Formats: sequence, C-alpha cells, structure tokens
Amino acid sequence: MIITVASYKGGVGKTTTAVHLAAYLHSLGPTLLLDGDQTHNATAWSERGEGFPFRVAPIDQAAKLARHYEHIVIDTGQRPSVADLQAASIGCDLLVVPTIPGALETDGLGQTVRALQSIDAVFRVLLTSVPPDAAKEAIELRVLLQAAHAPVFDCEIPRLKAFKKAALAGCVVAEAKDRESARAWESYLAIGRQLEGMQVQTAVRA
Repeated sequence: MIITVASYKGGVGKTTTAVHLAAYLHSLGPTLLLDGDQTHNATAWSERGEGFPFRVAPIDQAAKLARHYEHIVIDTGQRPSVADLQAASIGCDLLVVPTIPGALETDGLGQTVRALQSIDAVFRVLLTSVPPDAAKEAIELRVLLQAAHAPVFDCEIPRLKAFKKAALAGCVVAEAKDRESARAWESYLAIGRQLEGMQVQTAVRA
C-alpha cells in the first residue's frame, strides 16, 4: 500500500501523520517512509532517538528502495502545486490530507480539496490536533467537507502533548513517556484500521 500525506499548510500534523501511519503499516509488513519535505522533519525526528522500527529515507532514493517494501508512506513538501498533487495521486493508493479545525486551516484545506477534485485524485481528509474544546468546530468542518463531497476519516487525532514529546525523543508516540501516549497511539491505530478496511474493499472490487 502506498500512502501520500499532503497539505497546503504547515503545522497541521503532516509529518506526525506520516510517521504514525508508517508505524501502523509496519506492524502489517515492511514499511518505508520517504521524506519529501524540504525541512526533512521526519528524518530529523528519526535521528533524535534510537530510530524507528521502519526505514526513513530521502524521497530521491524511492526508485532504489521501494521494491524492498510492502508499504510506503510519503511525507510531501508544503504547498504542493496542482502538478505535484497530480503526480503524487498517480503514484499512490491514497492521499491523506491532514487539517486542524479552524478558519486559516480551513482556507488551506479548501485549496487542497479543490485541487485534488480537479484531478480526480483518491484522497481522504484527516482531522488532527483536535483540542477538547473544538468539538463544535470539528463537526462544522465535517459538515462543510460533506457539502463539498470530500471524504473524511471517521476518527480524529486529538491534540496531546504526547506527540510533541515523541518528536523530541525520536520515537513514535506509543513509546513516549507521557500518560496520554496510549490514547494518542490508539487514535492512529483507528485510522490505520480504516485504511486496512479501504484496502480490502478496493481488492474486493478489483
């Protein structure tokens, strides 16, 4: 399975999502995380600690490495062009678009959704970093996305300090020393299980 994580705006949990989807997929089979972001945040994250259980490599090594892995997750750069999104959509099974409920994030999300729809990309929006007091905003965003015919993951990623601690420690959130680490990891497990279900449905239709 090839997953690309993309967003027009930074600070929406793009790299966090790429890292934890790779961690989930690695539990199913050998997984490669390709770091295509100019800031190389995923690479830096992996180098702070003892390393991830899955491999992280620059995206320019994709052709050499991809054949050795069952699953691939691609962390893209910020503000991709329509041409970039089109190339990414052709080369993956699903584009995951993380976003945070809020006006500025929604503006960037609207651009991304319209661009993806214009090229008939297969994508799904993921609500991330959702604080406890943003339930109303999250519901409103889901309504807007539904009206725009944009698919959304059923589950959401809560805003928890455990994710920041994991990034600083160079580990996935399940291994972070925080009382909320299990809850944080469970949120991505739920997304991973939905990905698996989508893959099964695709295989059945094929």
